[in-house]
Amino acid sequence: MSFVDRVRVTIKAGDGGNGITSFRHEMFRARGGPDGGDGGDGGDVILRASRNQNTLAGFRYKKRLSAESGKLGGKAKRHGKSGTDLEVDVPVGTVVSDKSGKVLADFTADGQAEVLARGGRGGFGNAHFVSSTRQAPRVAEKGENGQEVEAKFELKMIADVGIVGLPNAGKSTLLSVISNAKPEIADYPFTTLVPNLGVVDIDKKTSLLFADIPGLISGASQGKGLGDEFLRHVERTSVLVHLIDVYSQDIAMDYKTIMDELAAYEIDLSHRPQIIALTKIDGVDKKHLQSQLKALKKALPKASVVMAISSPKKEGIDELLRLVVKKVTKAKLAAKKKAKKELPVIGLKEEDIWQVTKIEDGFSVTGHKIERFAHRTHFGDYHGEQRLMDILRKEGIVKELERRGIEPGQKILIGQPTIGELEY
Repeated sequence: MSFVDRVRVTIKAGDGGNGITSFRHEMFRARGGPDGGDGGDGGDVILRASRNQNTLAGFRYKKRLSAESGKLGGKAKRHGKSGTDLEVDVPVGTVVSDKSGKVLADFTADGQAEVLARGGRGGFGNAHFVSSTRQAPRVAEKGENGQEVEAKFELKMIADVGIVGLPNAGKSTLLSVISNAKPEIADYPFTTLVPNLGVVDIDKKTSLLFADIPGLISGASQGKGLGDEFLRHVERTSVLVHLIDVYSQDIAMDYKTIMDELAAYEIDLSHRPQIIALTKIDGVDKKHLQSQLKALKKALPKASVVMAISSPKKEGIDELLRLVVKKVTKAKLAAKKKAKKELPVIGLKEEDIWQVTKIEDGFSVTGHKIERFAHRTHFGDYHGEQRLMDILRKEGIVKELERRGIEPGQKILIGQPTIGELEY
């Protein structure tokens, strides 16, 4: 299966079924009373993270995820059948956002489930509206529309360590030596065309997930080479292992190229804990190695950790892994402390907020809660419109309209765009 890490999908929850207006007709019961049943609720669309998935390729041709709608209510107070939920697996590391870029869900753990679109509530039948003052209500509600989201799915691998460097720096060779991964390895640039993951067992209790990111080049953050496609997979790593070929003609420039691209993509990446390692040192002249190490250290910040390794001969590998464990542990501890400090800000619920706006021939009323009721109203039906007007009174909206000078006969438009119209 091909590796796909970005797709756009329309997510549509099921609509609620309509409630019905019905009166019981039985022999010897001339006035049996209202018995219209409620509509069934629409099904939700639920995404679940699975470690068995590693690509979004399944969504390349499946551009719409739709749950089942609820069924119509029935006579004798029969409730309509609710729609079946749609459950879909996505890879761990999938981030779902809407078209504005707002993150709706971030799947970081196997089995994590999130409702991405809620099904519409079924409309009430007229049996629901019986009261001491209203013995024979003729009002029934429409079912609510299920939520619809134009979503972007983006896979960002969740690895402890990201291996970065220019093409042919030895990233895949290192991953194959320290882990169970078997990436393609060859002596030419851009051998790695997709990110590779490998589990590295440090000891019986500790294992780390390493990601080999396809080679970056100058301009990767603007789309050159392969880097623009895969830089996002470095975002979640705690530590970077930055590999530089010991045979480089300009070792300081190679280092700077990668650092500039990390910073251009996301400034935080250039400050991520990092271990710099010169690779392919087997067979290299000691004088040349010392010269390269000296040139590299001169170009680095003072606190930088620099070492030399040979992946095929496993030279320096144990020391590298010890340093990685130390830095990952420290980084995760710092992240935990930061998470504790970030307390949520509590404000008004979105559904409690409404707004009245003067328009040419009346007023416009918008707000999540009132628009939900409007979607359930049969406009053109006297009883349905009167019920919606009662809700406007209860919410304090009519009082605000009167304060703003509404006159008899003027229009009240509900929603933006308009869902329906009432007359004051």
